[in-house]
Amino acid sequence: MLFDHCAQCQRCCHVDPGFPPLEVTLTKQEKKGLGSVCIENSCEHLGATGCTLGDAKPFSCKLYPLAFNPKTKAFFFDTDCPLMPAYQSQLQDPASEASNHLRHMSEIVQGLATSDPQFLRANYRIDSYYFDLAPLEGAQSPKKGRV
Repeated sequence: MLFDHCAQCQRCCHVDPGFPPLEVTLTKQEKKGLGSVCIENSCEHLGATGCTLGDAKPFSCKLYPLAFNPKTKAFFFDTDCPLMPAYQSQLQDPASEASNHLRHMSEIVQGLATSDPQFLRANYRIDSYYFDLAPLEGAQSPKKGRV
């Protein structure tokens, strides 16, 4: 399984030395339940096998290793994530785990474009600062007018 490696790597749940703490971007709904999530060195919700939040895991964390630019309506990928080659390769198979992930993230992004557009802008600003982003090859942008 593609994302099984995440529990071992856990790179995205840590802030590199020299970077300021990462305030995880939360949707309006997530703020009601979680308040805030700030990663100073490593995420307080990180357990031995990955995130301990389960279904309450913030969307910005579920979206990773992707980032979405709401201005250009394009997806990007954190080049530091070791899944990048496999993820992009899997996008050629519409039934793959990566294709399903991208499809699901696209659906949520479309909804947030209407219900919480400020989340999308804030999340992309933070992703652009903390991650080395490259265009996601083989990704279909959400339908125009929907985001």
